[in-house]
Amino acid sequence: MEQTTKELVGINEISEYLPHEAPMLMIDCIYHCEGQEIVTGFTVRQDNIFVKDGVLREPGIMENIAQSAAAKGGYNVKKLGEKPGLGFIGALSDLKIYFHPSVGEELITEIQVKNEVFNVSRIEGRLTCNGKLVAKCEMKIIRAKTETKD
Repeated sequence: MEQTTKELVGINEISEYLPHEAPMLMIDCIYHCEGQEIVTGFTVRQDNIFVKDGVLREPGIMENIAQSAAAKGGYNVKKLGEKPGLGFIGALSDLKIYFHPSVGEELITEIQVKNEVFNVSRIEGRLTCNGKLVAKCEMKIIRAKTETKD
C-alpha cells in the first residue's frame, strides 16, 4: 500500500466517517483509501481509555484495526451521501502483537479487504509505529443491517 503524509481526511472530519465518538474514537485521519485498501493514522494519547502505564494495550490495538476497517466502509458510503453504520468484530485470528506503542507515538494502520459476503468482511490488518511492525491479524467484521423504509 502506498503511504503518504498528506491526509485525505483529517482529525476534524474523521467522526463523519465512523459511528464512534470519544472516548472510543481510535483513528485520527485517513491517509489513503482506494480499492480494497485503507491507511489510517492514530496518535496515542495519555487520556485514551486503552492506555495503561504509558502504552496502548491490546484492546486498543484491536479496536484501532477494527475502526480502520470501519472507516473504509464509512468513506465509501459518505461518497454516496449516507451515514456510516455500526459494525462489530465477528472473529479475530492470527493476532500477533510485537510491542505496545507509547503515548505520543503515531500508529499507521493498513487494512486490506480480502473478501466480502453479504454484510461480512474478512480483512487483514497491519499496524506499524516508526516503521516497526506493532501488530497484525485477520478479522471478520460484521456490519449491522440497516432498516429500510417502505
